[in-house]
Amino acid sequence: MNERPIDLSSLPSYRQPRRSLLSARKFALMASVVAGLGVAVYGFSPSPGPAGIFSSPAHAQVNNEVRKVERPIGFADIVERVKPSVISVKVNISEKLAKDDSSNNEDSPFQPGSPMERFFRRFGGPDGLPPGLRGGPRGGGRALTGQGSGFFISPDGYAVTNNHVVDGADKVEVTTDDGKTFTAKVIGTDARTDIALIKVEGGSNFPFAKLSEGKPRIGDWVLAVGNPFGLGGTVTAGIVSASGRDIGSGPYDDFIQIDAPVNKGNSGGPAFNTEGEVMGVNTAIYSPSGGSVGIAFAIPATTVNNVVAQLKDKGTVSRGWIGVQIQPVTSDIADSLGLKKAEGALVAEPQANGPAAKAGIES
Repeated sequence: MNERPIDLSSLPSYRQPRRSLLSARKFALMASVVAGLGVAVYGFSPSPGPAGIFSSPAHAQVNNEVRKVERPIGFADIVERVKPSVISVKVNISEKLAKDDSSNNEDSPFQPGSPMERFFRRFGGPDGLPPGLRGGPRGGGRALTGQGSGFFISPDGYAVTNNHVVDGADKVEVTTDDGKTFTAKVIGTDARTDIALIKVEGGSNFPFAKLSEGKPRIGDWVLAVGNPFGLGGTVTAGIVSASGRDIGSGPYDDFIQIDAPVNKGNSGGPAFNTEGEVMGVNTAIYSPSGGSVGIAFAIPATTVNNVVAQLKDKGTVSRGWIGVQIQPVTSDIADSLGLKKAEGALVAEPQANGPAAKAGIES
């Protein structure tokens, strides 16, 4: 640290008296005190070398942590390892089915009136098909095509993609990273989580990705690999922006928000962490314009793992349910029921023949 010389002559009321031995000694004493304060406050050591005696352990630890998170400088090694497991998914849908689906939104994961409902109507179905009608120009007997992404989860050809990519497909084809094309069979789908399990036929020993068992932290690096706009094998990078996002898509909202560029065609593709594990499956973006604005949503790997296990075992997903309509206990309700505190839930009505009704639960 360079100390700024103090020019006392610049002060308005300063007059230069004759220097005396006493004043010189006082000045020397003051200078030594000021210098001591400067060292005590700043802990500055102008000479390079090991940490000085004035360096705090906490400060040194922060510096070490900063040096750790500077890596990776690039993602080439990770991409080289995981990219072969990613596939492009192409589907054919009969035009009649596409027309029927255009007026039926029961499979939409977004509830009516939610902020994402309009978005889903625009981008729902296999990416690449026009909005509203899941197909192209009307004509007799034409097969309409759409596309998406996916990734292998086992060497025997099981792969994960989005339900809205393969829903209603007459034919599913996948193209691997090395350009080979295979026919795939839909093993099972789950519209509520927008997950589908497919299996490639006629191949073996496929490179596959591992689903992460951990929970991503906000700020973690993320790599999105997929098939945007049919370009195939495209890699984008970003970070985890948020977790536990509720976008109004249904009762199982728990999305990871990432800012890696994700576009139409990325649906069903993986979002990798820096360990090369799949942290989530890209399923939706929020975009007023239709392109990426840095707000994408991925289904957590833990959810995918649970759903895929059931789809592989029996082709469907079974979920427990209680069978009651409940409402929170407000202060007014607590007073009317003579409760000491306004807490808990009140059974408004058990569903007929539901588990709660059979167990004797009453409103």
